[in-house]
Amino acid sequence: MSLRVTNTRTGEREEFEPRDPENVLLYYCGLTVSDHAHLGHARSWVHVDVIHRWLSHLGYGVRHVENFTDVNEKIVARVGEDDLGDSEPEVARHFTESVVEDMRGLNLLRAEVYPRVSEHVPEIIDLVETLIEKGYAYESNGSVYFDVTTFEEYGELSNQRLDEVEAQGDPDERSEKRHPQDFALWKADGVSPEAVEEHRRDDAPEFDPEAYPTGETWDSPWGEGRPGWHVECSAMSMTHLDSTLDIHAGGRDLVFPHHENEIAQSEAATGETFARYWLHTALLETGGEKMSSSLGNYYYAKDALRELGMNVLRSFFLAARYNARQSYGEGAIEEAEERWERLERGHDAAVGALDSTEAYSKTEDPDLREAVAEVRDRFEAAMNDDFNTREALTALLDLAGAVNRHVEDEPYDYRGLRRAVETFEELGEGVLGFDFGGDAEGEVLVRGLVDLLLDVREREREAGNYDLGDDIRDDLEALGIEVQDTDEGPTYRL
Repeated sequence: MSLRVTNTRTGEREEFEPRDPENVLLYYCGLTVSDHAHLGHARSWVHVDVIHRWLSHLGYGVRHVENFTDVNEKIVARVGEDDLGDSEPEVARHFTESVVEDMRGLNLLRAEVYPRVSEHVPEIIDLVETLIEKGYAYESNGSVYFDVTTFEEYGELSNQRLDEVEAQGDPDERSEKRHPQDFALWKADGVSPEAVEEHRRDDAPEFDPEAYPTGETWDSPWGEGRPGWHVECSAMSMTHLDSTLDIHAGGRDLVFPHHENEIAQSEAATGETFARYWLHTALLETGGEKMSSSLGNYYYAKDALRELGMNVLRSFFLAARYNARQSYGEGAIEEAEERWERLERGHDAAVGALDSTEAYSKTEDPDLREAVAEVRDRFEAAMNDDFNTREALTALLDLAGAVNRHVEDEPYDYRGLRRAVETFEELGEGVLGFDFGGDAEGEVLVRGLVDLLLDVREREREAGNYDLGDDIRDDLEALGIEVQDTDEGPTYRL
């Protein structure tokens, strides 16, 4: 069975055929680094990671690029908060570091590169100039807008007609645009105080009215300004991959306007198909609403990693397809913990029996060997069916059951057990990204102990024993655990 994927642009399940039969160009829209990553971000990361892993398993060379948006009014709005920094680049670096730490904690394969908007402004300006030259964009008062009426396929991805598309951009832009639906490629000047206030947190310190941060600006043919949001991904993906991608992935909430606008500006500039397949991860919900920073109903990924560990989180996320809705709650987490424990027990039982003196070369258990072969077939069929991790995970759980039945009686089937262990590790670790070695659970223990020490340190500091508190911090830092004191309490990173 060949791999088939659901293409958002066509709305069809299609056979996957990359432009190069041996290599896949994969681009994922990364985070705007204005906060720590929450579990909704982590869910998308894990599913795109499994897509990367499965494509590699099928024999493709995968060139995976994921961006960091480090130029954005949401970042500027956090300037001056706590210890985040006094400039847009400083705040962006703070949260980029946090995001990378969470990525490593989730056992994600590294992308080929993680481009940032701030380092690709020359490429963005070149792209905007091309669109103006070709008649798809126009300058107005130092800003540049894409004229959506010049691109016939506009609305195809989001399945909208142009006359149904809502106005885009801030209200003060509309007087500058030819059509309300036009979107900004380049914005004159810096971020306005109104935009900063819109994204400012309720508990943030007050700004001097005369000293609002405006963010970074760059020289351009149209004057000093900043890139628009949508143009950045087109410039970065085409810089590091090609004018045509095989897979462009991202959250379902980015279909419109972000990805719709990416298609328009990219294809208008190059005359080529921007992405052959558009894959969108469904949103994580909690309390019946999407998990979102703007709604305040989110859980930070780093907190969940500390409490639950990587394996349990991956067990939770992979229990639903990438494009299926999923709800976060206590019951769902308990089920994820149970699934991981069953997988771990099955793997450990197979390894223990395989390495025992009761495993014999001539002992054969047809049921075990048949179960291993069937699991591999089911797993492959599930993953080729639009990356159906739910069924793939179920197959591995059934393998754990087959192993447990086999080890009830001695002697053991050495060859059957070896194949079972190989299957757990090749598919469970190599494709689904679990860690049967126990390192992830060890990190949960370490983080729990660090939390305990920090609690002791806080109590000592509250009692006036500052020297002891400083000694605890210094001892932790000597072990490679960096402690930072904030208004909300101490935080740390390993």
